[in-house]
Amino acid sequence: METTQSNTERMSAELHEIMHHAQALLEATGGELDEQVKTARKALSDSMETAKDRYGEYGHRFLDSCKVAAGDTDKLIKDKPYQVIGGTFIVGLLLGWVLSRK
Repeated sequence: METTQSNTERMSAELHEIMHHAQALLEATGGELDEQVKTARKALSDSMETAKDRYGEYGHRFLDSCKVAAGDTDKLIKDKPYQVIGGTFIVGLLLGWVLSRK
């Protein structure tokens, strides 16, 4: 759970950094009078607004689904610890066998 949360936080930080750089680009080209620059600034601005809306929606959904999956996994491990250990052992054996054949 901690690894998933740290990956989510790292992704979030990277997205915020990209958004910050895009905003800086918009501000830097604010004084340009060329029509192509104006068109590009408008498209980038619209894309940033859309990304902000989508990120918020998907970010909450992703975190909620991670919490549910972690809770389900925790419940399964507590309810059937020996089956989980056995299943993990078998998967490890199969994975080791497949990787050793190469």
